[in-house]
Amino acid sequence: MQNQPRLLVATLVAIIGILVSPFVQPAWLFAIFVISFSAVLYLIRGTRYISLALGGTALLYGIGILPLVAFGATVAIVTLGELAYRAAGEGRRAYIHYTAGAFAGALLVMAYLGSIEPLVLIIGVLVALMLRSILEGREDAYMIIMLGVAMTIFLFIELDFQVDILLLFLAAAIALVFGYSSFRVGAADLSGLFSGALIGVLLIVFADVRWFLVMLAFFIIGSASTRFQYARKKAMGVEQERGGARGYKNAFSNGLVGTGAAVIFGLTGDPLWAALFVGSIATATADTVASEIGVTGGRPYMITTLKQVPEGTNGGVTVKGEAASLLGSLIIAAIALGLQMIPLPVFFICILAGFLGTNIDSVIGATLENRGIIGNAGTNLLATFGGGLSAVAMVLLLA
Repeated sequence: MQNQPRLLVATLVAIIGILVSPFVQPAWLFAIFVISFSAVLYLIRGTRYISLALGGTALLYGIGILPLVAFGATVAIVTLGELAYRAAGEGRRAYIHYTAGAFAGALLVMAYLGSIEPLVLIIGVLVALMLRSILEGREDAYMIIMLGVAMTIFLFIELDFQVDILLLFLAAAIALVFGYSSFRVGAADLSGLFSGALIGVLLIVFADVRWFLVMLAFFIIGSASTRFQYARKKAMGVEQERGGARGYKNAFSNGLVGTGAAVIFGLTGDPLWAALFVGSIATATADTVASEIGVTGGRPYMITTLKQVPEGTNGGVTVKGEAASLLGSLIIAAIALGLQMIPLPVFFICILAGFLGTNIDSVIGATLENRGIIGNAGTNLLATFGGGLSAVAMVLLLA
């Protein structure tokens, strides 16, 4: 990130640009002015990535990809949010100031441009917070955050999903309280806090609070299993890093498929997406408990060769781990059934899907991950997709 005086100058210029943008038409003409200014700014030491961020966002507006409100809201969120963060003295508490600055700035810009989009506003601010926590200390963070927020805002404007404002703010409050509580107890880091909050908002808004409760159950079960015989696992050298605090990689590798299913469910209303969601979360839960509990079940066997391997080896399975995975999948499916998200036949399907997904994870770990082709996050993502897809396939076969 850049120092305060240069950031202040860039922020003032950005505000002026937003104020005059409705009066400079066509859009490409305004983009030329901003890009020209960005080129001059690029020559000033310490402002290279600010200039690239402003120029790149203006270019997207000028060629018609970003609507004016998306351009203005993006610039307001990133510039005013960062300025507020710096004014607060940085540190973890400064994220509160970032949130206030970004939210207030974007709200004022949307009101000025005559198009207030509450869902777009909240999602845009959460994405900015998440990216900032992930990219902390990187020189190019400003540029990546602005382009990431711009693309996110564009996507949600295009979706044009209508949501009750009270529900939206209630969803944001619930998700943020959950994320902050996880952070305070050491179950999530800052990136995990904001990515978890983003996922929570999407689940509640596009589906309903029951979907969030299923995801919450996964997180609680996963955190509890991480602490299961933690001292023993630490002595074995197979414990989770940072005391089990989850970050954005864990949140998205385990929750991206389910979140996508929730969004599509909200847009279509097709109950098949509920099966995909529960199947994927059952897989994530089953795989987590299988790994955390199964590692204490003695020497594992490689799933592809059935030969004994050291504890903690990717693709290694134990009887205890397989039993734990089945139990984890059962719990998630039972919660979904109790919340009336799925009917009884799909309950049994999701139990099996979670168990299958766990073993898909082991196979991928034994092959692709052990060869360095993908990492653990990629393995989890493919496994949750496989578990969710297995649930959908079985539902369609029984239809």
